[in-house]
Amino acid sequence: MTSSELWSRATAERYDAEEAESSSAAALGPVLDFLTELAGQGRALEFAIGTGRVGVPLRERGVPVVGIELSAPMAEVLRRKVDEDSLPVVLGDMAATVVPGEFTLVYLVYNTITNLLTQEEQVECFRNAARHLAPGGRFVIELGVPPLRFLPPGQVAVPFDVSERHLGFDTFDLVEQVLVSHHFTRDGADGRYRRGSSRHRYAWPAELDLMARIAGLDLERRVADWDGAPFTQDSAKHISVWRKPV
Repeated sequence: MTSSELWSRATAERYDAEEAESSSAAALGPVLDFLTELAGQGRALEFAIGTGRVGVPLRERGVPVVGIELSAPMAEVLRRKVDEDSLPVVLGDMAATVVPGEFTLVYLVYNTITNLLTQEEQVECFRNAARHLAPGGRFVIELGVPPLRFLPPGQVAVPFDVSERHLGFDTFDLVEQVLVSHHFTRDGADGRYRRGSSRHRYAWPAELDLMARIAGLDLERRVADWDGAPFTQDSAKHISVWRKPV
């Protein structure tokens, strides 16, 4: 069993509603353009496909998509949108599960590699991506840059959202390189807040590049967003592309 925390049925049922903004045509357009170009005429494999926020519309763009997903409830929500023949999904750990065939693109979005809570498992995730890629194929990761610059001495928490319906902040264990993401979400008309949290192992871009080298992949491109803005020291996240040598 992977160290990833397993997403529950309750979380799966409300996931699409909570991620409506990131699932909009405006938000997904650049993501789909980026991935469609890299997939070319081949197939794409999504690690941690979830409810199909990206995989389903990517398939609608004409890219054959296969998914790996650890949470059965998340996969069940996806299955309401598209049948198994059109978008196959294998239940399993993205660091170890193998599906048939080769792919021109393997991708892992929305900070999800941090769900793997050990460096060893993150390395195995890269190796698993390389295992599935055809020569010349690409592995893409979307990941935030750890916001440690916001931590003055003695502080362990960094807020990332303060809005009418949601308060979110991360707390950091700098020794173990683990953060806990805390969420207080207001549900219903009574004004009550629902509390949730999840653990993540954060990693720096240079660390990911070393994981890629261990897996036999070469860094091809790193940008700050799906529109291709330059990645700088002030970038809050990165989209990184590693290529399997021909």
